[in-house]
Amino acid sequence: MKKIIFLLSLLLLSSCAELQQVVNSLPQTTGGGFGVSNIDIANGLRQALDNGIDKQVTKLTQKDGFYRNQLVKILLPQELRKVDKTLRDVGLSNLADEGLKILNRAAEDAVKEATPIFVDAVKQMTFTDARQILLGNDNAATTYLKNKTNNALYAKFNPVINRSFSKVGADKIWSNIINKYNALPLTNNVNPDLTDYVTQEALKGVYTMIAVEEKEIRTKLSSRTTDLLRRVFALQDRP
Repeated sequence: MKKIIFLLSLLLLSSCAELQQVVNSLPQTTGGGFGVSNIDIANGLRQALDNGIDKQVTKLTQKDGFYRNQLVKILLPQELRKVDKTLRDVGLSNLADEGLKILNRAAEDAVKEATPIFVDAVKQMTFTDARQILLGNDNAATTYLKNKTNNALYAKFNPVINRSFSKVGADKIWSNIINKYNALPLTNNVNPDLTDYVTQEALKGVYTMIAVEEKEIRTKLSSRTTDLLRRVFALQDRP
């Protein structure tokens, strides 16, 4: 009996030692050490995401928010880039530019619908979500938002882009562009529906700009503009 108790004690001590190693490898989540609680981590991540939404996504809603931003500027789909090049080659650059501006203007209109959806996603973040995001890669928070909001944003963006095309006469402009292209010799006729394409590109642009802000906060101390951000993101700086 004594031997059994001795063996059990050894196993228990061994398990405790392994458990302690695991605990020691984790960031402090209570009053000791870094003094950062689970609530702090969640609030810090929410603050970081709110900063990204407010600072970066808002830029996209302004005139030329997409068109003058090389990170997110919407170009023609691959099958239509020959249209753009051909028009420029024959002296119709102004017409080609007008066509591109319309695609980007539609995206700028659509992104105005994004903020409430993002706000809801940020509010839903759990302690587990926050910890995984904090200790994840440079775009873990952006990936979280994308997973939570992509479908809802598509549903919001698509009809706005469709209305935007109608509002500015995009259907007529693109009809004019494509008709001129199709009238050129040695070209194959094209007739694409651009609404879905621009919707997808607008979504990419939104997540791209949020990722920019997230990376800034993760890698630059000067971008952690509040005490909470500094304390929370100090955890991910640990070797």
